Amino acid sequence: MAKRSRIATAKKVTKYTAGGILTAQAVAAAGLVAVDEWRKRRSPSGPLSFPALAPKDLAVSDNQLTTYMDARELYDDMIYAISNAKSYVFFESFIWKGDNTGQRFKDALIAAARRGVDVFIIYDGFGNLVVPPRFKRFPKLEHLHVLQFPILKFGIFKRGLRAMGRDHRKIVVADGKIGFVGGYNIGEIYIDQWRDTHLRIEGPGVWELDNAFVDFWNEHCKGSQKHLFDRGARSWDNKITAALNTPRKLLFPVRGSYINAIERASKRVWIPSAYFIPDSQIQDALLAAAHRGVDVRILVPEKSNHLIADWAARSFYAELLESGAQLWLYQDVMIHAKTMTVDGRWSTIGTANIDQLSMTGNYEINLQITDREQAAYLEKVFLEDLTNAREMSLLEWESRGAFVRMTERLVRPLRYIL
Repeated sequence: MAKRSRIATAKKVTKYTAGGILTAQAVAAAGLVAVDEWRKRRSPSGPLSFPALAPKDLAVSDNQLTTYMDARELYDDMIYAISNAKSYVFFESFIWKGDNTGQRFKDALIAAARRGVDVFIIYDGFGNLVVPPRFKRFPKLEHLHVLQFPILKFGIFKRGLRAMGRDHRKIVVADGKIGFVGGYNIGEIYIDQWRDTHLRIEGPGVWELDNAFVDFWNEHCKGSQKHLFDRGARSWDNKITAALNTPRKLLFPVRGSYINAIERASKRVWIPSAYFIPDSQIQDALLAAAHRGVDVRILVPEKSNHLIADWAARSFYAELLESGAQLWLYQDVMIHAKTMTVDGRWSTIGTANIDQLSMTGNYEINLQITDREQAAYLEKVFLEDLTNAREMSLLEWESRGAFVRMTERLVRPLRYIL
């Protein structure tokens, strides 16, 4: 009887302890959400300034690459490509706001369809929940085809992860000759209040984006919608390749490309990241690189648009700083870039963040580019960003208060779902 009593008591203690921890975590998360909303309301709504290099054109094999740090020029070039398309346009965006900038794109896409260009549009339903329904209405035109990636998908409980991924990609392709990919969504806020990186590619490498769109469209379009012809690559060039995360098939090569490149590094690994919540293998690869003398630098926003993600990320800082890696905090503006350069010879630009959702949850696309000039330019972009950032020292990190440490411990488990 005494043994049974002790077991029952232990179960009660465990139950109440677990309940207390979960309650504390919920309170911490709710508090952070409230602070985040208060902070957003007090944040300046007008234009903010940040350093940015002019777009740079570089030749890689038979392709012309242009890297953008500024949304104005990027949006203008995207709309120009759409407005001058002769055969077809592919347009895909996670967020497409119903503001003046969003309307510019909508008008250009509809105008292209009206002049006989086949226009295919994909946008994520969840990413655009707050966009007015009227903006998401399109005229019925023969050459206009629109796919909203559903907010909820059938089989979510049966297929789990494979049915939960969002379409987080941002792709524009015109006639298979010009393509765009990167971190920029479509909207006014991204012009003056966000710092991002996007790539324009002209040449045979556009097939990587073209093929990614075709595969996604054919897999998710409705039965009544037109299927796209799978063209196959016109040429092979291993200097520019796409890594496509496809949760429906449990394929996540973007994550593998990051780990592989970091493990190869012998000189430097420079990463700007909107939300830095790496899994254990990415974190271990970065720590191992730093321990063998690689110059590891991580650039994150000091205050991102997701406060809970900021706090979840903090649990990784101590190990990085202790290993000798540098941690830089971007000031005033939300840095949203999804790039990495390794040893001045390999780089990636795309849509994937270094967090659980992007690396093992969402549909994503990153281009991998093995070219010294392109890598050197992205390193120049990174150094330009550091002029608007401050370095977090190990001493500063270790001096944070007890309340801050407690909040970090409570929020830390959320890193598995962010």
